[in-house]
Amino acid sequence: MTVTGIITAIVIGAIIGALARLLLSGKQPIGILLTIIVGIVAALIGTAIARGVGVATTAGVDWIELVFQIGLAVIGVAAVAAFQRRGHRGVRR
Repeated sequence: MTVTGIITAIVIGAIIGALARLLLSGKQPIGILLTIIVGIVAALIGTAIARGVGVATTAGVDWIELVFQIGLAVIGVAAVAAFQRRGHRGVRR
């Protein structure tokens, strides 16, 4: 993977993760770095699913692939937020 590919993955991951956080209601107790990581993973898995289904090679914007990516990011952010909340519940302050 080239430097340009890595930077592109980070930017797309940040956008996908941010969109996922916007679509979820309430406050998610996760940081921006974790949001970007969830977004990158969701983008990669969403692309793989779109290719498997046969919709990743459409002309123009791949809207179906984007829906897969954002949907997976929403699930990922919700799962990480739930895990973070459960982990903080046992901490006494």
